[in-house]
Amino acid sequence: MKRLTLVRHAKSDWSLPDQQDWDRTLNKRGMLDAPEMARRLRERRLKPTLIISSPAVRALSTASIMARELKIAPSLVLQDERLYLAAPSALLAVVRELGDDENHLMVFGHNPGITEFANRLSASDQIDNLPTCGTFTALFDVRHWHELGWGSGQDAAFDYPKNGD
Repeated sequence: MKRLTLVRHAKSDWSLPDQQDWDRTLNKRGMLDAPEMARRLRERRLKPTLIISSPAVRALSTASIMARELKIAPSLVLQDERLYLAAPSALLAVVRELGDDENHLMVFGHNPGITEFANRLSASDQIDNLPTCGTFTALFDVRHWHELGWGSGQDAAFDYPKNGD
């Protein structure tokens, strides 16, 4: 069995209207939500063996904060430009290519692709929207990530910062 956890980047700062999308940083709420969501994953004993992130500042910052909170070495946080604003098919290609030796991958990306990816992977429930810093995790009955297919995610769980407020 393999586990995949998808994370949408935390809330970003829109205060600089001329700033390039790629360069947007996290805002105050995003800086608080990222460690909180990592703590929730840790409480459920969901610690990835490898993290792959979009290199956009807001996604990589979220991945770095969560990795630190989960006590994952920085060397296990990879960047892949294909994840920036990626469609589900591109996300699937990255997971199939980079994850083979890992039992639990965590992927950081952007909407709408990350929500669509979660929905296409899930064998059951669908989510309307993966909010900022939201997480989706599921198990897959595969030995190798290149076997990952649509509709095969089992025991899916969905969480987000305002869940339970």
